[in-house]
Amino acid sequence: MRLRSLLFAPGDRPERFEKALASGADAVILDLEDSVAPLNKPKARENVHEFVLHHAGETALLIRINPLTSPEFEDDLAALSGLHPFAIVLPKAEGAASVLKLAGSLASAIPILPIATETPSAIFEIGSYRDVSTSLCGLTWGAEDLPAAMGATTARRTDGRYTPPYELARSLTLFAAHAAAVPAIDTVYPDFRDLNGLRAYVGRARRDGFSGQMAIHPSQVEVINHAFTPDASEIAWAEKVAAAFAARPDAGVIQLDGRMLDLPHLKLAIRILDVAGR
Repeated sequence: MRLRSLLFAPGDRPERFEKALASGADAVILDLEDSVAPLNKPKARENVHEFVLHHAGETALLIRINPLTSPEFEDDLAALSGLHPFAIVLPKAEGAASVLKLAGSLASAIPILPIATETPSAIFEIGSYRDVSTSLCGLTWGAEDLPAAMGATTARRTDGRYTPPYELARSLTLFAAHAAAVPAIDTVYPDFRDLNGLRAYVGRARRDGFSGQMAIHPSQVEVINHAFTPDASEIAWAEKVAAAFAARPDAGVIQLDGRMLDLPHLKLAIRILDVAGR
């Protein structure tokens, strides 16, 4: 299935679960980690367990658990008993070893979506995700925990773009996802009122090769879905390229509308048609 938009909902706010399902998001992430205060985590686990138990067949439901090294981890595992969510979001993941540890702790095989850049050590393990690609449903990154761990004042420039260390983390996640042949999911755009800024951000994400983005508010979902859905002109171009290569199956290079196109253009066209369901 497509994972264009993945909307977070705090586990201790069950009144938001149904609203998240109705938002149009491709997936909803029920959060047991950062959006839930420590005192509220037991109730959040109850809320999430009950909701997933009765809604697992609807919109793809993911559960973000607490980190493997957290004292909350074992209680989160217990809360997963009897559940079959679409995937588990693993924060502060540190490469293939983290995925293997989580997979080995689960009672059944559930896909994992690691957040790949939240600790300094994690940066050096990003390339290992291709070794556990069959356990993944995608790969994503975060721009908040890493600067906090390093004592950086911010990950962003004044114009909203990332400073070089965090742009590197983003790029490495993108490359690692494609190396593992899983969806590359960009991180959240934190100012949910700034939809123009979001459009620019998500446009850049799609341009760079991401296939989806996480969201923190329902108002962001439509913008994200629209950005990651090929429009009519893109589909028409892709169909034309695919047809031109199909007409000349032995050609490595063709001329189309005054441009020379080779096999990378065909791969892009096929990708666009695949995303568009053609």
